[in-house]
Amino acid sequence: MIFSPSELILNPDGSIYHLNLLPEDIADTIITVGDPDRVVEVSSFFDTVEVKKRKREFHTYTGTLNGKRMTVMSTGIGTDNIDIVLNELDALVNIDFEKRRVNPEKKSLTIIRIGTSGAIQADIPVDTFLMSEFAIGFDGLLHFYDSSSVQESKMAQDFAVHSSWPKKKAAPYAVGYDENLGKIFASNRIRLGITGTISGFYGPQDRKLRLGTDGINFIDKLTSFQYEGRQITNLEMETSGIYGLSKLLGHHAVSMNCILANRATGEFSENPKQATQDLIAYCLEKICG
Repeated sequence: MIFSPSELILNPDGSIYHLNLLPEDIADTIITVGDPDRVVEVSSFFDTVEVKKRKREFHTYTGTLNGKRMTVMSTGIGTDNIDIVLNELDALVNIDFEKRRVNPEKKSLTIIRIGTSGAIQADIPVDTFLMSEFAIGFDGLLHFYDSSSVQESKMAQDFAVHSSWPKKKAAPYAVGYDENLGKIFASNRIRLGITGTISGFYGPQDRKLRLGTDGINFIDKLTSFQYEGRQITNLEMETSGIYGLSKLLGHHAVSMNCILANRATGEFSENPKQATQDLIAYCLEKICG
């Protein structure tokens, strides 16, 4: 199959359309962050930086730390952006741009999300480091793909029953992390959890400023849900898309969350910048170890 110019969109310099990257610009280990400014924070730990490229919210630095080459990239917020990032990262390593064909041999990337998040269980202190063992997506992204093979369908179905999920909304879907990659980041400092990936920050997360929500008490439904002894622990806006698309494309992904807020207790971190930098340092040590 040859990809047409409208399907595989390249810039005049041959780079992939949104990310503005060439295949040689990225490493096999990719750190994703939401905020473009956090790309600078992460790369400040690097020994060298060889690539600095940006387009829109997608900023990419590639360099080395302790001899290991890695890339840090900002995705912006939301699984709509993750759809772009994951598909274009995969294209960079698995599609020949000149021939416009899939390469005969596939490459797998290692993808680590380092992000901030809010807890919904009262027993999770702010500044906790949490690894998403599973993610439940409420954004609908994975339903646009042939994805049943990677979904934890029973978990999603049980939540839909538990919450009396409205048919007018996209059905929840659930996906697990890469267990082998997760073992690298596991320690006594890391809590495991089920992460809810939400399609917005205000109404979709039951925040009310000037607009009311639909009245289903979404946070209560999330907090009270249990699946095989596990609870939904935290909310953010990218992990389910990263997990789902990574598994479909043959990549390895894990999401590391710094808990800055607790919705159950009303607390917010007193030093969010330091807490986030501590998680970055922790993850880089594990990657290079």
